[in-house]
Parts: sequence; structure tokens; C-alpha cells
Amino acid sequence: MLVAGVGNIFLSDDGFGCEVARRLEGAGLPAGVRVADYGIGGIHLAYDLLDEYALLILLDTVDDVGDGGRPGDVAVIEVDPDDGRPQLDAHSMDPATVFTSLRTLGGSPPRTLLVGCKPADVGEGMGLSPAVADAVDVAIAAVRELLDNVADGASTPAAAAKEH
Repeated sequence: MLVAGVGNIFLSDDGFGCEVARRLEGAGLPAGVRVADYGIGGIHLAYDLLDEYALLILLDTVDDVGDGGRPGDVAVIEVDPDDGRPQLDAHSMDPATVFTSLRTLGGSPPRTLLVGCKPADVGEGMGLSPAVADAVDVAIAAVRELLDNVADGASTPAAAAKEH
């Protein structure tokens, strides 16, 4: 299983996925789980997915967390690898782009879930807004719950995914 933080740390809250990944590294996750911060390196992620992971958990900001949402709200969203519409932030790390690159390289997308947080500010600047910084612990708990559900045999992404 691969937990992939994505985002641009130079665009305020867009660094959310990178921060969650940083905090998860070395956090005693189950065997077989790899955590990596890909930043804005979509092609690097596509190449790593050639290793045929059973599950990909993306960590990123997302504008639509359901019910409108407020900055700092976290949701777990099932990503359809055949959906050609970008679902993530505009830093070229949307699943459609990564999965297209992966298919071009001869691979196929794994089961994919997004742990997304609604940003407050994605303007130039470093550091997360207070609402998004508070959401990092919520996202970490969501990732742990997803990994536990997978380990317990949750048979579908929907069985493992729920809003937080």
C-alpha cells in the first residue's frame, strides 16, 4: 500500500498532503505500507505505481469535500481511475493525469482513495492556515482508519471510505 502526499508547499494550504505524509513517515504504520511525499512530481508517482500497489491513498487539498464544506474539513473520497476529470488541486497532480501517465508506462491504477482537506488559502506563501493545520491530525486518523479497515478485510473502497 502506498500513502502519497501531494501538493506544493510554496502555496500555503496546498502543502497539506506533504505535511500529512511527513508526519506519517515513521509513525508505526502496518507492514507493507510505504509513505512518500511526492510534492508536485506526478510522473514520479506514476513510475512508483508501476510497482503494482494494492491500494493508493492520496493526501491533498480538495475543493469539494461534500455539503460545501468549510476550510479544514476532511473527507475520504473514492477516486475512479477511469474518470477523466481532474479531482484534485490545480498543481498538475490530479489522478487523471497520474493514471494516464501510468497507463502510458504500461501500468494500471490501483484501488485509490483520497484523504482530502478543503483549503482556506492556496496563495503564495509557506505554512498552513490554522484550520488546515488543525486538520492534519484528522487526516492522519483517517489514514490509520483506512489502513485498519483494509487490514480487517474491507472488501470495497466504499466500505473503507467515509467522511471525517
